[in-house]
Amino acid sequence: MATIIEMPKLSDTMTEGTLVKWLKKEGDQIANGDVLAEIETDKATMEMAAFDEGILGKIYVTAGSKALLGAALGVIVDPGEAIPEAPAAAAPKAGAAAGPAPAGAAKSGSAARTAASKSSALATANGKIKASPLARRIAAERGIDLRGLEGSGPGGRIVRVDVETAPVSAPGGAAKPVQTIRPVAGPDDTRIPLTGMRTIIAERLFYSKTQIPHFYLNIEVDAGPILALRAQINAGAEKTGGNKYTVNDFILKAVAGAAAQVPAVNASFDGDSIIQFAKVNLSVAIAVEDGLVTPVIRDAAKKSMLELSSSVKDLAAKAKNKKLSPDEFAGGTITVSNLGAYGIDNFDAIINPPQAAILSIGAAKKVPVVNAKGEITVGDRMWVGMSCDHRVVDGAVGATYLAALKKLLENPALMLV
Repeated sequence: MATIIEMPKLSDTMTEGTLVKWLKKEGDQIANGDVLAEIETDKATMEMAAFDEGILGKIYVTAGSKALLGAALGVIVDPGEAIPEAPAAAAPKAGAAAGPAPAGAAKSGSAARTAASKSSALATANGKIKASPLARRIAAERGIDLRGLEGSGPGGRIVRVDVETAPVSAPGGAAKPVQTIRPVAGPDDTRIPLTGMRTIIAERLFYSKTQIPHFYLNIEVDAGPILALRAQINAGAEKTGGNKYTVNDFILKAVAGAAAQVPAVNASFDGDSIIQFAKVNLSVAIAVEDGLVTPVIRDAAKKSMLELSSSVKDLAAKAKNKKLSPDEFAGGTITVSNLGAYGIDNFDAIINPPQAAILSIGAAKKVPVVNAKGEITVGDRMWVGMSCDHRVVDGAVGATYLAALKKLLENPALMLV
């Protein structure tokens, strides 16, 4: 019996994927668990495995093409079985190559997506609009007509983000259009198409800056104790072949520990309530070729320094090789972004939704400081910034958290007991 190979959901925010390359060709024997192809999502390039056995009878979507979630990419058949034509949903986005499909049966590009989401959002068995209760409440508060929205939830259901990113009606009922100022490109300029990852980064950060009320706190930390303890531990590791620690390892330990002490920052806004998370799942910003990924270290407050160091090294290696799995992205509760290695003294990061706080870490530098005796001397100082969602975290709560973080960073022995 023919088994359609569909575009899988490989990340929580994925709506389409790019088929980077097929690792099997038509006519190849396929076993359950064989890796069929590499798929680029909005976050990474991942392997797609087979969940059936047989022969790869036909490839519907060729390498380099984009296809929507659930679209047919190919088909596995039994020996001697007739190979079916590509279902209409197999057609990739406009402009991308694909295998044969019944003439006139497939819609492509944004037109197909718009038609599908509108019809599924509006046409239900009882004629009612498919929308979550929270989406309905927010729409009512903002005076937004759900009939004009496209649903991005399961089956075209309208969810919170669809309402929150919808244009709000101006006095008189006319919607305020979002104005985009387009650059003027010259003949020598290069136009670089957005990757799936870059597109999602643009969408999520635009949403964050326009929908989340940010405020920013900064604090100066004495980095001397961390640098001294790190040097001492690493000197011992040189002789024993033990783990080498980075400054960032100490920072991650302190961020997680302080979040456990001040749980109000380890939270998220959820419309009519605030969710305060029982575990500190630490998202770590890692730069990759296409942009930025934030894999998660789970239950980080209960991990030892060695466990944190090993975890972040493993995640960084997977991120560079585009081998992160979907579960390694999901469920983060607070994020750390460290640009100290790039020589940045201080900066204010954009919140990673739906989280309520992100820490921005600057470089540890030698600067003139005034010691306890009132003398000017050389000290190691590091700036730590905190961007907060004011719907969840008030100024005093943010300040309390930074005080707890500063205490741990300036007394790193506390993190080792």
